[in-house]
Amino acid sequence: MSATEIILFESSDGVVTLPVEVDVSHNEVWLTQAQMGILFDTTKQNISLHLNNCFRDGELERTSVVKESLTTAGDGKGYRTASYSLDAIISVGYRVKSQRGVEFRRWATDVLRRYLIDGYAENRHRLRELGKVANIISRLPEGDVSMRQVLDIMQSYARALDLLDDYDHQSISKPEGKHEAYVLSYEECCDVIAGMRFGNESSLFGVEKDDSFHASIGDIYAGFAGQEAYPSVEEKAANLLYFVVKNHSFLDGNKRIAAALFLYFLDRNGMLFNAAGEKLLADEVLVALTIMLAESRPDEKEAMVRLVMNFLCG
Repeated sequence: MSATEIILFESSDGVVTLPVEVDVSHNEVWLTQAQMGILFDTTKQNISLHLNNCFRDGELERTSVVKESLTTAGDGKGYRTASYSLDAIISVGYRVKSQRGVEFRRWATDVLRRYLIDGYAENRHRLRELGKVANIISRLPEGDVSMRQVLDIMQSYARALDLLDDYDHQSISKPEGKHEAYVLSYEECCDVIAGMRFGNESSLFGVEKDDSFHASIGDIYAGFAGQEAYPSVEEKAANLLYFVVKNHSFLDGNKRIAAALFLYFLDRNGMLFNAAGEKLLADEVLVALTIMLAESRPDEKEAMVRLVMNFLCG
């Protein structure tokens, strides 16, 4: 974003065309009450009323949004004229009741949205700097409790923010993961599914529509020329969840079956719990990931798989 931007507001009736030169560094946008009356298609008295309400409510501080200047009128005399800053203009714009006011609010909201989106690239860099800041805080003395609390918060959220950012830009990294995975058999998986029947299941639950489920089990161990397509346990697990969810191999229960086999596979590989004895994936995370995979597009497969892997390797 440059130091100065020209932002144009034009009313739908073409009566008002307002180019506003914005000095970003100093918020240099000023209009008189008469100019605001033209902008919002209302009287100067109405503008004055809204401004006074802004000051009375404490929304604006008069000394910071009003400046006076000496202007020379047609009669040659000098008059002191009050001008109002961008903050005051926007505050009035969101209070005035006129069609022009409605148009201005829509315009202002659109400008804000575009600036937020355009500014996202810059904010991405700031998010990544969280990790560096956390490293600095981690070197502080042990007795500094308040800063340690800040560190805990930053470290908790920095990875999540980075992962969201990577997902948005289709740049999620693939963790290395563990090798020598337990080999599931089709028959073993069928036994797991049979054990999920509790008497209240639909008669269609776990009934295979075709041979795709058998293929899903074999696909996670597929390879070529001695090289496995999915060499790590985490990648096999993520693809198992993806294949069973997306292939819709069963007449009913596809997502539940996929999640159950995913957990079973992790358990057989000693990965269901972390070193602290806690679930590797919280229940709500498992639900969210399963639903995300179900709703994802085919071209998003790699991103989905890598997202699951990152949770498993966290």
